[in-house]
Amino acid sequence: MRKHIYVAATSQHVGKTTTTLGLVAGLLSRGKNVGYCKPVGQQFLDINNLRVDKDALLFSDLIKFDLDPALHSPVILGKGATQLFLDNPSKYKLNDRIIHAASQLDELHDIVIFEGTGHPGVGSVANVSNARVAKLLNAGVVMVVEGGIGNTIDKLNMSLSLFREENVPIIGVIINKIRPDKIEKIGHYVGLWLKENKLPLLGLIPYEQSLAYPLMKRVCSAIKGRVLYGGEFLANKVEDVIAGSLVEYKELKKSEDLCLIVSSRSLHNALSKISRMSNTLGLKNSPLSGIVITGEPDLDEYALKYIETHNIPVINTFLDTYGAVIKISRIEVKINRSTPWKISRAIELIKEHVDLDRIIDE
Repeated sequence: MRKHIYVAATSQHVGKTTTTLGLVAGLLSRGKNVGYCKPVGQQFLDINNLRVDKDALLFSDLIKFDLDPALHSPVILGKGATQLFLDNPSKYKLNDRIIHAASQLDELHDIVIFEGTGHPGVGSVANVSNARVAKLLNAGVVMVVEGGIGNTIDKLNMSLSLFREENVPIIGVIINKIRPDKIEKIGHYVGLWLKENKLPLLGLIPYEQSLAYPLMKRVCSAIKGRVLYGGEFLANKVEDVIAGSLVEYKELKKSEDLCLIVSSRSLHNALSKISRMSNTLGLKNSPLSGIVITGEPDLDEYALKYIETHNIPVINTFLDTYGAVIKISRIEVKINRSTPWKISRAIELIKEHVDLDRIIDE
């Protein structure tokens, strides 16, 4: 069994965390003593005056370990960090921090999964690129790339070149977020290129829409909104967005987690229409997971009663409806502690579509 596995990807939001979750869960289910580390992080939280990467916090919940930033998140390249490093490189022993974390984790675990950050070159300015870190850790690399053919192969070749330069072994490649009707075709053609380059194809993962659903909390942040009501329900997920003037039966049928975007003056009519349609469709609960009110808010008694009855969070933004829809559509969504359904589904996807035995075994 391999001691160190490093999960890298061709760019952000491709599937590093999804793959790492699946690997860790798969090892745990087999009774393995598995450790986790995010050697270089960018997005962090302050916990008891200590900076720790958000993904490390997620995995501390999953594996149930006491989070120690020095072990599980040894290097944080937050805002301004690269300038500080370039001003005085000798002051920051980043490589030493990573090596120390790995040696300590080795004493505690049979196998350690290291999660990369961004694209393979991230961290290069401080000599802690993904490829360099994988080399320091003596780890085999699982490379994750989004589904496609030409573009996928181009990104793979460019990304893998950094690891080849460091002479880092590549365990294999996972192709993620593939349209279900394209899986066979992509598997065949990208598989031909991988075979020619002596790279194992470890898995073909179909695109899973539910992993792209944001929470109302994230919607609020994206539109720079303020919460008017129901702040305790901001963890509601959003499957789709509907405009107040365009509510139709088909929209209500396909989802129970819709975000209504509407002007204050149209809110009463939109909720009244949604209520009538819901009754006609036999829906027991409101299909709305949240409401975004554009412009100056002015809620009447009917709207307030509907919102309170169905526990719907309401956010106000001074964007217009079109602007709000555009902002929400551009939200990049990561798996985190607030989205347990995503964690479960991510683990299932890896279990169903990836050859874990080939990754784990030498």
